[in-house]
Amino acid sequence: MSPADLAALVEKKSGVPVFYVGFPALYKQAHIPTAKMTGPCRQQSGLDLLKAELASMPKNKEFVLYCGCCPWDHCPNVRPAWKMVKEMGFTKAKLVTIPTNLHTDWSSKGYPTVRAQAPSE
Repeated sequence: MSPADLAALVEKKSGVPVFYVGFPALYKQAHIPTAKMTGPCRQQSGLDLLKAELASMPKNKEFVLYCGCCPWDHCPNVRPAWKMVKEMGFTKAKLVTIPTNLHTDWSSKGYPTVRAQAPSE
């Protein structure tokens, strides 16, 4: 799934669950609205959180995974998450291909983003 396709889902408030499988610090800086933080899925603890989120979902439920920590071909989080989702038998899961990073391929394009609030003085 492309970032543009996910942006369209988010903007129309489709209700499709979105799961962030990356690093908590990056999620706190900026993330896609409605996304739940479950990662990092390069670690067993992140996979366990994602698995717990998915445990009660029907195997034919549509949902989306994304990371965006770094270039797609180097991401340490999406592959373990995707592998687990497939092993769990989900048939309508989607994975967002973020070629460079979330800032370049999502935020800078004006797609909906939740940003960290600057601390008040």
